[in-house]
Amino acid sequence: MKQLLAATLAVAALAGPAYAGFNSAYTDIDLDECLVLEADDFGASWSCPGYKGYPLMVTEGDLRFSLIYGFGAKMADGQTLPPFNHLGGKLEWRLSNDSGRWMPIATIVRYFTADPETGEDKGQVLVVTQLVEGNSCHVAYIDALANKDANELARQAADASGDFDCASDEVEIIGKFEAY
Repeated sequence: MKQLLAATLAVAALAGPAYAGFNSAYTDIDLDECLVLEADDFGASWSCPGYKGYPLMVTEGDLRFSLIYGFGAKMADGQTLPPFNHLGGKLEWRLSNDSGRWMPIATIVRYFTADPETGEDKGQVLVVTQLVEGNSCHVAYIDALANKDANELARQAADASGDFDCASDEVEIIGKFEAY
């Protein structure tokens, strides 16, 4: 009887919460598939599909794009990079199952940055944004052309985010950086 109880408890322990770790999910950034919220000569904003209904807003102003996340997001919440830029077509959502189900904790998106002299695409920056209610912001920049392991560096930064204080911490530049 004791052996049966021990075996049952062992199986129950294995069937408990999923292995705590990280994973990725991907969504497209296709503005043709998004709802236009506002548009004028100075910029535009769109509501786009996020990961499993997670709110995602894309804004453009002064030839610079930003992504805004969450249910209480306001257009003023967006961050961008200094040079003129545009977004890559994929958004990587970093997920954690520390709570027993996969939840987004950060995103990684590729920004294409323009040469200030010519306006032509010059650099590519992977931008890591932590997703914490009331404290979502850029936490790391990785030059995707100067670092051969840029995607892995971005994933490591995303997985370590969460303790970043958007009000006081500086965005970390990881690896070589020549993007702008």
